[in-house]
Amino acid sequence: MKFKADALSGFILCHLIAILALFPYFFTWSGVVLLVLGMNVFGVLGLNIGFHRLLTHRGFACPLWFEHTLAILGTCSLEFSPALWVAVHRRHHHYSDDQDDPHSPLQGFFWAHFGWLLMRSGDMKSKVVIERYAKDLMRDPLYAWLEARKHWIVVSFTVWALFFLVGAAGTLALGETASEALRVGLSWVVWGGALRTIVVWHITWSVNSAAHVWGYQNYETGDRSRNNLLVGFMAAGEGWHNNHHADPTSARHGHRWWEFDFSFLLIRLMQAMGLVWDVALPRRKTI
Repeated sequence: MKFKADALSGFILCHLIAILALFPYFFTWSGVVLLVLGMNVFGVLGLNIGFHRLLTHRGFACPLWFEHTLAILGTCSLEFSPALWVAVHRRHHHYSDDQDDPHSPLQGFFWAHFGWLLMRSGDMKSKVVIERYAKDLMRDPLYAWLEARKHWIVVSFTVWALFFLVGAAGTLALGETASEALRVGLSWVVWGGALRTIVVWHITWSVNSAAHVWGYQNYETGDRSRNNLLVGFMAAGEGWHNNHHADPTSARHGHRWWEFDFSFLLIRLMQAMGLVWDVALPRRKTI
């Protein structure tokens, strides 16, 4: 196991910037709106629908330009490149709750939630795990470029810089002072960049940790995956994790009437708009 000091430094830095949201100077209502929009655009559309249900499991089909759009949105969540994210998740399904599961809570709740990101074994190195589980994505020039030299990090922080520039320029255009423009620009970075990122991080990590520890099972899957009510709603449907493990290719994770799956509703909306097709539905009956 190799300790990833750069990962720890990045996580600490992002959390420290996010803490600035507690200070009145950095508060703006536009920053709060950007936080909520970002959680849905980069988290729900980008990660849940783009990285997970499309790239990892191919739960639906869509034009390449739209797939790339979703992938770029997911990249802006700072949760690896599309290829590495997909590779890690496919390995999780391959070895779910076994010794080789990248983030099994069998090694402790903290390990499943966050610790696995700080330690990397040889077979979890980017090139190794991508070669084993995501070669299909690396045939796409965009995904290969995002993985190369960690361009996915550059893309993410470029969006943060755009938040600052748009927020500051927009404030100046409204006739406000330069100092107010600076404050709004910084607010957008804190709320729309850092705080949004760590909120989405912890929601995603809760699927790996809480949804393998607490909850109920609709299916006998041979692992510890659970449908967790809290995570199910917070993660826009990703927390119906036992359902997902029972039928990974299904684009619908909520199977019972109370299992609200906002991500799937968006997929249905996109299907009605003609943006997606061949949407996979659940094939198993609950126990």
